[in-house]
Amino acid sequence: MNFFERQRQVRRLSTRLVLLFVLAVVGIVVVVNLAAVFAFNATSGNPPQLAGFVALVTVATVVAIGLAALVRTLTLRGGGGKVARELGGVPVPADTTDPELRRLRNVVEEMALASGVPVPEVYLLPEETAINAFAAGWSPSDAAVAVTRGALQRLNRDELQGVIAHEFAHVVNGDMRLNIRLMGLLFGILFLTVIGRGMARVGLLGGGRQRSNNNSGGGINPLMLVGLALLVAGYVGVLAGRLIQASVSRQREYLADASAVQYTRQTRGIAGALKKIGGLTDGSELKSPKRDEVGHMLFGEAARASWFATHPPLADRIRALEPSFDPAELQRLSQQWAAAPPSGRQEDVALGLAPPAPGQPAPPVSGRPALPEHDARVRVAPTEVLGRVAAPTETAYTHAAAILDRIPDPLLDRARNRDAAVPLLLGLLLSAEPEIRQHQYAALADRHGRDLADAALREADDLAGLHPTLRLPLAELTFPALRARPGPELESLMAAVFTLIHADGAIDVSEYCLSRLLLAELQEALRPDSRWRTDRRSLTDARSAAAFLLATLAQVGHADRAAAEQAFQAGIATLLPGTTLPYAPPENGVLALETAWPVLDGLRPGDKERLVAATVAVISHDGMMTVPEIELLRTICGLLHCPLPPMAGHGIG
Repeated sequence: MNFFERQRQVRRLSTRLVLLFVLAVVGIVVVVNLAAVFAFNATSGNPPQLAGFVALVTVATVVAIGLAALVRTLTLRGGGGKVARELGGVPVPADTTDPELRRLRNVVEEMALASGVPVPEVYLLPEETAINAFAAGWSPSDAAVAVTRGALQRLNRDELQGVIAHEFAHVVNGDMRLNIRLMGLLFGILFLTVIGRGMARVGLLGGGRQRSNNNSGGGINPLMLVGLALLVAGYVGVLAGRLIQASVSRQREYLADASAVQYTRQTRGIAGALKKIGGLTDGSELKSPKRDEVGHMLFGEAARASWFATHPPLADRIRALEPSFDPAELQRLSQQWAAAPPSGRQEDVALGLAPPAPGQPAPPVSGRPALPEHDARVRVAPTEVLGRVAAPTETAYTHAAAILDRIPDPLLDRARNRDAAVPLLLGLLLSAEPEIRQHQYAALADRHGRDLADAALREADDLAGLHPTLRLPLAELTFPALRARPGPELESLMAAVFTLIHADGAIDVSEYCLSRLLLAELQEALRPDSRWRTDRRSLTDARSAAAFLLATLAQVGHADRAAAEQAFQAGIATLLPGTTLPYAPPENGVLALETAWPVLDGLRPGDKERLVAATVAVISHDGMMTVPEIELLRTICGLLHCPLPPMAGHGIG
């Protein structure tokens, strides 16, 4: 199952979620109506009056549930960080020097680079001693990954890597958006218990006063009866919510486990983490009162196993990774760790995974691929690229670690620094052509101040010799530091990026696409999109936009018009078999794509798959791709939300 098939599966799960939610609401409405009819003796009226009463109660119930779900969803528009903070999470600074937190951030950064997605915010749940983690957000650009203190202390680096890889699988597979919507819907279902509890309390107090003022007594206060009915309906909602959580999340956990193994190419990490959950007293159980609300998005069960468990049985998950696993091993590990709980850092030392002591040189790392030469040419087929989208392999992961090793430390420090990240990012986006750079500098100085323009220019000079495969990863590493800046400053940064794109219209396609990708990611991080449905357009709707993209790529990749037209037609044949479109590159070059990206990004998964294949067909018309062309392809895939791992050695990913 490739990325695009997983996207289609998520869409089907979204449809199932809506249907289950509707069924739950119908059940709740029936319970509330029965109670209301009985409490207010509505059956004594004529049929039209009864029908009107039932309609009124139904509308009131549905509106209450809908408004509660909507309000809760809107409160989660802050993205994954909002969810993490609600559970008591504290941000892990990008430039932290704490050894345990630095290890966590390094693992997250490596996994992000290997996956081809922006580096997410990282949170620690300091009060949680169990082993657990989750990823949350509306999109990779506003994602957050949170781990518990127990996970940080008990897991060695391989195990922590396995857990983070599992969470990144949820990020790239599109599970996060589904999970965060489920939080909103569940809140709407459970909201009736809050109303019911309040109405029952008011009804009970009112009934007591009525009896004290009327010695003849009285019947049950209708308000209290309706309140009790709402409580019952709310618990029906609780039951339905658990069923929905289990239905949506169980198979996704198996898939995320398998993806984590694919990312790291070893089972001992994630299997070891699961064994520690089963063998330690705290397991994966959280203390937070909100644990049930987020249970479906956690690495392990938030509470003790129940009939409506959100995750598959622990032994089954381990056995899927290690077929020879004997569940009796968990009992043995439990006895072993009862006296001496495991320490992740001590295990790192024993396994040779610990970093060198302060002041000591790092040992040479073997097995990490070298960066390709600037003029290297790679034979790449469209099918190979499609198989790599959102599917990083061990080679991609080790290459991501090599990328971090090869970025100079001063650049890494500035990328992780809240204040230095802005001029560094703008310096990355300045054109290598002196004339275009001067236009960009003048526009930046005019609209955003000479100090910022000078700082960006200095950074651009320092970045002049940076290998092309390091530019996009370095830009992505700035994101955690940028997200820490206030909203108005991010708005100003987006305006500055936009200024660079439109400085004189002569920016080349690679620089334009990198600028546009980072601008889109900044926009998504600042204004997460919580719309229920996306990816609705067909290729028929997007034909003009797709032709613009393919024609632009053909034009910039071939000096000869005849060769460019051949490349364009090869892309059209892949995108729309049997169709012939005229080769007409836009007069204003890459800026013609400004209106195309929203249309192309909205394509259905199957159509987007064909577009990516067509893009590869144009760029690699001669069967070969250069390093800049592969980086351009990665950037375009990022704009289409089809994350492509970095190039490694002699191929992709």
